[in-house]
Amino acid sequence: MTVWAYADIWERIAAAQPERPALIQGSRVVTWGEFDHTADAIAAAMIAAGVGRQAKVACYLQNTPEYLIATYAAFKAGLAPFNVNYRYGPEELLYLLENADAEVVVFDADFSAKLDTVRDLLPRVKLWICVGHPVREWAASWADLAAYNIEGPVRAPWGRSGDDLLIIYTGGTTGMPKGVMWRQEDLWGATRYGAIPALNIPGLASPEDGPARAERLGRPVTLVGSPLMHATGLFAAIAALNNGGAAAFLPSRRFDPIELFDEAARLRASRISIVGMAFCTPMLEVLDLYPGRWDLSALRSIGSSGAMWSFENKQGLLRHLPHLTLADSFASSEAFGMGMSSSTAGGETQTAQFEVGEHCAVFNDDGIRVAPGSGERGRVAVGGHIPLGYYNDPAKTAQTFPVIEGRRWSMPGDWATVEADGTLNVLGRGNQCINTGGEKVFPEEVEEALKRHHAVRDAAVVGLPDPRFGETICALVELRPDTKPSAGDLAAFVRGQLADYKTPRQVIFVDTVNRAPNGKLDYKTLKDVAAERA
Repeated sequence: MTVWAYADIWERIAAAQPERPALIQGSRVVTWGEFDHTADAIAAAMIAAGVGRQAKVACYLQNTPEYLIATYAAFKAGLAPFNVNYRYGPEELLYLLENADAEVVVFDADFSAKLDTVRDLLPRVKLWICVGHPVREWAASWADLAAYNIEGPVRAPWGRSGDDLLIIYTGGTTGMPKGVMWRQEDLWGATRYGAIPALNIPGLASPEDGPARAERLGRPVTLVGSPLMHATGLFAAIAALNNGGAAAFLPSRRFDPIELFDEAARLRASRISIVGMAFCTPMLEVLDLYPGRWDLSALRSIGSSGAMWSFENKQGLLRHLPHLTLADSFASSEAFGMGMSSSTAGGETQTAQFEVGEHCAVFNDDGIRVAPGSGERGRVAVGGHIPLGYYNDPAKTAQTFPVIEGRRWSMPGDWATVEADGTLNVLGRGNQCINTGGEKVFPEEVEEALKRHHAVRDAAVVGLPDPRFGETICALVELRPDTKPSAGDLAAFVRGQLADYKTPRQVIFVDTVNRAPNGKLDYKTLKDVAAERA
């Protein structure tokens, strides 16, 4: 029986092409041989620290090669890596590391001060590994551990399995973070064994097929613009490695659209991975400002997942780059394959409309499938290869992964209608839904309507308490330079597209809606800002 363990595949690719680039950041290039050898050394150190099978390994790092090397090391040792949001404060950080039962923490030296405040409260951690300098006396140096000459491949006494976990912590804006438990074998199945249908890239037939696939695909470079701590960035990098290619990151570690296109041109990247409008808006702005500046003829696609990507923005990008495929995936950390939208210069796909996935369905509150063309709203569900649930949270697991029609589904909370032709019209997340006068309004729908206005650079919509209607709609709007629409202008613009009850009753102009590095909005904080300013 085939065991779909990532380390087995990457070891085969590394043995077949040790001198080829695997990880790139600016002038730094980590070859496949170095990638494999360093991961062996770090894996050996983790095992020597006395951890057991599937011990949890925290990746508390920004976008660097060490993030992927630490993940690879955990896979080699049969451990379970998980992501840490590097923007968290001490209390959030402590909660996350405790909730995950972390036994190894790989962290950037820049985060040492935060760890100083919580380290004594984490007695379960057996090994702290510091990337960079200075190194605290309580931590091991990544550079020192990586320098050991370890004969690989390293395997722990308990070996590896397709049941080994990769944990993706998600959320935190509407509650505490939750760890989504993915078996590696289910990850392979959920992503069609690594296939990218929109680009006509086939999946692996077996782990042994990795080197041959690299030869067929020409070892492409994927430029990861979004954070690796976000599922979109991490899975884009993992897909690049499964292809036998290279995952590249921005030298500055922060998103800069000019630097992104500089690197895409320099590396002859074939794919760019981003997250929705937080990335795509500045990308289009610099292309408009500097048309023809970059040779992007090698670029084949821009892929996005995890946030809305508007029709208007896609069309703008395709005006500059008509040879591209824009692949917009409707997915979340809990559910892959809900839907896919592919846009080309010859085809148009509207915002939030997706071709339904193979194992996707929409159910109403009674657990009955929504009929196509009925206009009925329901929750989107995906079956097949799905996560085991949330780590250390059986109640939330039962709520998000219910059994309907005799099978288990993943239902993260996205609402949609089903068009007559079977396509999904995504409305938004139910936990952000605004109830105004008995009518349900999804913020994302109003935000997208606002962003169609030429003066609006970004927008966020929240509900504010109202004695008559329960809640009223408030929009926080970030304007483009040298534009001055009135609140009434924007409200009228939305009213021209949507039902009157969806029109913002208040519009607050802000310098920024302050999206996180993963492109998402912190609705809780924005609601506080709106309440203060309204």
